[in-house]
Amino acid sequence: MFKVTKPEYANKTFRMPVELIQELETLAQEKDISLNQLVIQCCQYALKNLEKE
Repeated sequence: MFKVTKPEYANKTFRMPVELIQELETLAQEKDISLNQLVIQCCQYALKNLEKE
């Protein structure tokens, strides 16, 4: 059975270096995705591939 789901989101503010934001914006535009979705994917990848101590 098909079930429509809606992800839950929360708003947070992060300060990032201007150069990093510019790189992310450029990449998001090149890949035709939102900056928000790119940041989410980058964070998820970093967490999944975090070196374990």
